[in-house]
Amino acid sequence: MSGWRQLLLPDMTPLRESRSFRLLWIGQLISLSGSQLRLVALPYQIFLLTGSSFAVGLIGVFQAVPLLLLSLFGGVIADAVDRRRLLLITQVGLAAVSLALAITTQTGVASVPLLYVLTAVGACFSALDNPTRASLAPTLVERRLIRAAMALNQTIFQFALVFGSALAGILIAKLGLAGAYWLDVASFAAAFIAVWRMQTPPRATAERQPVLRSLVEGVRYLGMTRILLATMSLDFLATFFGSPRALFPYYADRVFHVGPEGLGLLYASMGVGALIAAVASGWTAHVRRQGLTILAAVAVWGLAIALFGVLDERTFALALVLLAIANGADAVSSIFRGTILQTVVPDALRGRLNAINIMFVLGGPQLGQFESGAVAALWSPVGSVVSGGVACVASVFAIAVWIPEIVRFRSHHDEAVAAD
Repeated sequence: MSGWRQLLLPDMTPLRESRSFRLLWIGQLISLSGSQLRLVALPYQIFLLTGSSFAVGLIGVFQAVPLLLLSLFGGVIADAVDRRRLLLITQVGLAAVSLALAITTQTGVASVPLLYVLTAVGACFSALDNPTRASLAPTLVERRLIRAAMALNQTIFQFALVFGSALAGILIAKLGLAGAYWLDVASFAAAFIAVWRMQTPPRATAERQPVLRSLVEGVRYLGMTRILLATMSLDFLATFFGSPRALFPYYADRVFHVGPEGLGLLYASMGVGALIAAVASGWTAHVRRQGLTILAAVAVWGLAIALFGVLDERTFALALVLLAIANGADAVSSIFRGTILQTVVPDALRGRLNAINIMFVLGGPQLGQFESGAVAALWSPVGSVVSGGVACVASVFAIAVWIPEIVRFRSHHDEAVAAD
């Protein structure tokens, strides 16, 4: 790869050189696209049943609590067992949750409490699935290809967000909520087949430890590695304050008046910017001031979200552009955060540190849904979104002062800077 292609396009070498990574990548692409149907349908279904943004925000609580309580244990399990077999189990569990959503919605027995319960059950399986998947991916490629693999993973996440969300809006309007759930069930078959056909490299035999000691070891490593503490804390704070997804049904219905198709576009626009950033990620290989780039990207995210909050029905197109900018910046941040994590952490601790990272990465936006819904109920939806964006920017300055190592961090080659 040379010239402008090297600067813009992602490095496809991991897909060419590793059959197992290629299988995992393709399976995730299909499965995540299907899961995005559910992630759009579920909040919309609850909003239709209640008319309350606060009720939609409660989805985040039922997702966050199992993730926060169980992700660390999921990381311990991912470090102790065959990760491929564990992924097969989690795919079956997640498919069963989507099947329950499809059946209860199709038969008309779905209620808000039942939807919350199914959300929590799905989050329990995700607490196992996420650290296992994140720990497995970098072991399928050579160390020199980890950054490229992280960029390619970002590409499929954002592709799924764009096309899954846009498709969800169309399907909900044409086929109803149950149709979206049924397609999500079908998408898990692709992920299961891909994982089934993978071959994973042998792992070094790790010393078996009591669960509590194993957990403490992972937390202690995070505390000693200041750059990881900075990137994870920043991501949590930024997504806690700057995640307005719970208010999208309100904005689509009451502000922009665009219906379910427009709601799907709101979700999809988040992925458009992030997909562009991930696809045109070749330049990231040449960035040495990775910590400073993360700080700048998160600041852009917060500013774009704050501006989105003040728009009205005349500026729906601008709303889509701002969400695209916000999530493009977040994708850049995510590439560098993922690269730092996967290169700094030894494989023996990778499951636990990925689990901790997932607690921050998923816990922040899920709790942020509740935060935005609660602030909207107590104040106003506009006040919730704008204040959240401002708080996101403030978090950038707070982390830069609290953990200045992130400002000085240049690349994973400068490992002396990474650990305190």
